[in-house]
Amino acid sequence: MVRVSGLASGMDIDQIVSDLMKAERMPIDKMKKQKQTLEWQRDDYRSMNLLLSDFNNLAFNMTLQSSYSSKTVSSADETKVKAAATSSAGNASYTLSNVTMATAAQTISTSIDSSMDPTKSLWSQRGSMDSSVWTEKTVEQAAITLSADTSTVKLAKGAVSAVNQNTGTLNSISVTTNGTSKAYTVRIGTAAGTINSNEVFINEDTGEMTFGTTLTSGSTIEAFSYQQNVLNFSMTTYDSTGKATGNIQDGGSTPFEFDGSTSLNTLLTQISNSKVGISAFFDEGTNKVVMTRKDTGNLSSVDSPDGSNMVFSGAFLTTGFLQLAGDAKGTDAKFTLNGLETTRKSNTFTTGGVTYTLQNNFTGDVRVNVSNDTQKVFDTIKDFVTKYNELIEKINGKIREERDRNYQPLTDQEREKLTDKQAEQWDDKAKSGLLKGDTILSSGLNQMRSNWYASVSGVSGAFSQLTDIGISTSANYSDRGKLVIEGDGTKLKEAIEKDPQSVMDLFMKSGSTTSEKGIVRRLRDTITQTVSKVEQRAGRSTWTSEQFLLGRNLKSVNSQITSFESRLTQVEDRYYRQFTAMEKAIQNANAQSAQLSQYFS
Repeated sequence: MVRVSGLASGMDIDQIVSDLMKAERMPIDKMKKQKQTLEWQRDDYRSMNLLLSDFNNLAFNMTLQSSYSSKTVSSADETKVKAAATSSAGNASYTLSNVTMATAAQTISTSIDSSMDPTKSLWSQRGSMDSSVWTEKTVEQAAITLSADTSTVKLAKGAVSAVNQNTGTLNSISVTTNGTSKAYTVRIGTAAGTINSNEVFINEDTGEMTFGTTLTSGSTIEAFSYQQNVLNFSMTTYDSTGKATGNIQDGGSTPFEFDGSTSLNTLLTQISNSKVGISAFFDEGTNKVVMTRKDTGNLSSVDSPDGSNMVFSGAFLTTGFLQLAGDAKGTDAKFTLNGLETTRKSNTFTTGGVTYTLQNNFTGDVRVNVSNDTQKVFDTIKDFVTKYNELIEKINGKIREERDRNYQPLTDQEREKLTDKQAEQWDDKAKSGLLKGDTILSSGLNQMRSNWYASVSGVSGAFSQLTDIGISTSANYSDRGKLVIEGDGTKLKEAIEKDPQSVMDLFMKSGSTTSEKGIVRRLRDTITQTVSKVEQRAGRSTWTSEQFLLGRNLKSVNSQITSFESRLTQVEDRYYRQFTAMEKAIQNANAQSAQLSQYFS
């Protein structure tokens, strides 16, 4: 639309329309402030629900028996026996005596040639072991496309057998460059010497190929097969039930295969990391390999005639190199517990809810005492009371916060006139008191106070009210229902020590009616109901606007804003049409006046 801006009248039409629209916009500014207030109120409700939900999660832990049945365990000599107890352990004294700790099965190799370097490839040191440890394996080498100019390329698998050259199974290797293929004669060994331009030398120790010419980027070494030297062997171990730990298809054993480029240290590390359950290492001081079961105890097959805990097969482990003994056995732990002679596979075992860890062999007695951990239960209850006090303080702060109606949400134009700090301070004032006197939260707080103080019926012990265990309401009115643990907590500790079951029932007892339920279960019911009511008003972040009251109100305000903005556009256009008509009338009058003046000149 073409608008005339005061050329004839000399008036600033844009400014006049802008001033007129300020008055017209006042209702929509009010709507936007209402929308902002609703959004702040919704967020305040949701923050209160978050506090309630977090406390509800904490309250769930207070419905678990473990929160009230913590045990403390003392050992007369922790250098000999350490102990811990679950909540199911009974309060009692236990005596351990005549302890012989469990040991793990272990086997040690014969001394290896002192020239053996555990960091170098085994094939390069094949002279130190019997040839029977090696087996030939055919390897299919895939085609290799070069990404840069080079004369050396490593095979996918290392250690190439010289039998390739001796039998002629690998006479040549073809390389294709720009569609042209060239065959390189293969030479295998440990020392390259002079390599002719039509040769490729393969280091049998490392599997590195060196061509007599530089191969250009993009060239392809065509696929081929070759014989490789590998070590094959297997190990069999057993669990505490006598079942083999390896693969069913392998008869319960765990197979291993290593190519000749593998070092002794790497081989032993992979054994240690496997599921066979053996820790293996090479001791350079004695030049011996040590293999030890990770689990203690005599762990052998139920069908084993000699009771061996580790069964080895393959010349590398047995006759051809390490010569490991196959009759290694661990021993079970033996001890007397309260007069009963018994055994265990492990030095750590659990009985009667008490977990014992044997530290040393000994013949005397060590007493282990199990009792209620009064301090831990006290700390748990005290922490719960503290969290409850923090909850009601925050909620009370919101529902008692005064509303300062001198501060309303800022419009965009008002915000532009303030600094960021000033706008932030203004917003803080404008957000105050949005939940003042809220009936949902007030009712929820009142019900929670009632949950704490009402008696719990059907409690098995002596405590049916909170005051019975030394917890009461603060005498300070301004605390508005905060709980106080009387004195230094002596009464509460005495209650826990005297009748822990009654204390537990007071907090977590189940029941079909409210009066039969423990305090914590009542609180959780109240919180769940309050949260649900708040959600009906303020919703969740995942809900649509139609699902809660403030959302529907916001949707209504948004609809009014959209409708009013459309009306403002029409009003502004009307003002401009009117001023345009005025300008045209003035222009016509000026033109007529000029024409008349010509007749009198």
